[in-house]
Amino acid sequence: MQGATVSAARAIGLVLGVAADGAIGDPRSRRPVTAFARAASAVDAKVRSKHPAAGVLWTGGLAGSAVLAGVLAERAGRRSPVLQATTTAVTTWAVLGAAGLAAHGTSLARDLEEGELETARGTLSTLDPRVPDDLGVIGLSRASVETLAENTADVVIAPLVWGALAGVPGLLGSRVISMLRGLGRGRTERYRWLVARLDEVVHLVPTRVAAGLTVLAAPVVGGSAGGAWRAWRRDTAAHPSPNAGRVEAAFAGALEIRVGGRTVYPHGVEELPVLGIGRNPDAGHVTRAVELSRVVGWLGAISSVVLAGLVGLRRRRR
Repeated sequence: MQGATVSAARAIGLVLGVAADGAIGDPRSRRPVTAFARAASAVDAKVRSKHPAAGVLWTGGLAGSAVLAGVLAERAGRRSPVLQATTTAVTTWAVLGAAGLAAHGTSLARDLEEGELETARGTLSTLDPRVPDDLGVIGLSRASVETLAENTADVVIAPLVWGALAGVPGLLGSRVISMLRGLGRGRTERYRWLVARLDEVVHLVPTRVAAGLTVLAAPVVGGSAGGAWRAWRRDTAAHPSPNAGRVEAAFAGALEIRVGGRTVYPHGVEELPVLGIGRNPDAGHVTRAVELSRVVGWLGAISSVVLAGLVGLRRRRR
């Protein structure tokens, strides 16, 4: 197929995959990425007991295998536009985390509203590595908004951006890196530096795209576009992560709340910078953060289609 046709089929596949994620929801027992994550976690636990070199080989091998599988699937799909679109759609549905994130966020908001803090702590633990045992309503609400923001960038926008740029290899590679980063959170093995660096590179552009889309999406949920922009530009310089702080700050500014501060992880306490200048969050802000995440995801889907089209035009001119 010609480059423009490939990009058009890719764009259609991305749209279909996003639609499937929204229509089917999050069938956790059947989603391929769930089974893959469980298997990877089991192997990862064994690798941790080995020499750091084994961890490096494991990380590089898994990421490389995902990309290679994507390359083979992409080449197979180029036999026809229909096959290309189908392959991209199935892979997009398999790796996209929008429906699951919205479901978890909705559960968190409901439990916080009803005072079911222990249940909320359990739900938060599935999304975030921090220790939630001593968190009250404000702390859980803050953590919920932070993890909704970060995961919007990691499991929604990043796959869409890389899918638009690189097709199936981009979809699989970006999702595997996010998964490996999740497995390594809160642990201190020396080989984790490779996961951290890969994650920073892979999410360098998507987190900034997510922050920009948050600015655009803020008015849709009754938020402040100006607040999102100012918090993004003002508060992220002091954040230790080159990526996560940007979208978290944008969410905080959009919702006119404060996040960040003292955070307890299994490896110790981190004093993170305060992002935003509004009030402390509550359950209502978590509900709005879920809606904001959804709108950012929709805008991300539209943006990925436009990006895929631009990639196709560039190839056509060559």
